[in-house]
Amino acid sequence: MSQFTEGEVPLSTTAERQAVTAQTGATPGRDWVIVTRGIKREYDMGGEIVRALRGVDIAIRRNEYVAIMGPSGSGKSTLMNLIGCLDTPSAGEYWLNGTLVSSMKDDELARIRNKEIGFVFQTFNLLPRATALHNVELPLVYAGMSAKQRRETAAEALDRVQLTSRMHHKPNELSGGQRQRVAIARALVNKPSILLADEPTGNLDSQTSQEIMKVFESLADQGQTVIMVTHEQDIAAHARRVVALHDGQVSSDTRRERFLEEHASAIVAKGGVVG
Repeated sequence: MSQFTEGEVPLSTTAERQAVTAQTGATPGRDWVIVTRGIKREYDMGGEIVRALRGVDIAIRRNEYVAIMGPSGSGKSTLMNLIGCLDTPSAGEYWLNGTLVSSMKDDELARIRNKEIGFVFQTFNLLPRATALHNVELPLVYAGMSAKQRRETAAEALDRVQLTSRMHHKPNELSGGQRQRVAIARALVNKPSILLADEPTGNLDSQTSQEIMKVFESLADQGQTVIMVTHEQDIAAHARRVVALHDGQVSSDTRRERFLEEHASAIVAKGGVVG
């Protein structure tokens, strides 16, 4: 039986997102992992107010693969810090997995951050004397998991990024791409709601960058919610949806197919693939 009455037209994806961001104070439905409503972030820089975010409305469904793109100064890093619960907004609402986190205190944010979000940065931040397996295990040590269960869980995470054969190697025995795979596995090991990647290919050559993008695509295909922050169009083009920021506001929110059409020449010029 259809969920729509006769003659009723179902909402488009865009209309659904606009509807959920317009419902100030309302808890988003279970399908929505991230909802921001009128998010603002202002900083006092020696008496001058810097408006990094000027009212950002974003709604991201569970299992979406979204790129947040923009040039330096667009507000994308500020938005990433808010989504990652590393900062709180000056105004507006941020809902993560049905929980209003925008008004939480630091200790509450830390608890949500550790439970819900896996971070991947352009610098791998691996322990140089530890094996890949031990680097991935580390968050589970802090979680109090037994040694046997830690090893099994870490090995599963490394398998998800196709690095099982290198799990006993140290970072200096791995290529840059392999080190980033270790960092991705470490971000996945706590089974977070969101994998949040900040310029994850910034320290990699173009070929290795494409390989890492395939890892993110594979994880998205497995149902992982992936949010990637980048300033590069050819990297953003791998996501299924691209949210562009300009001067602290959303300037566009497009599906991958349309993004590829609009930026085909720039993507091809950087060696990216359109199609």
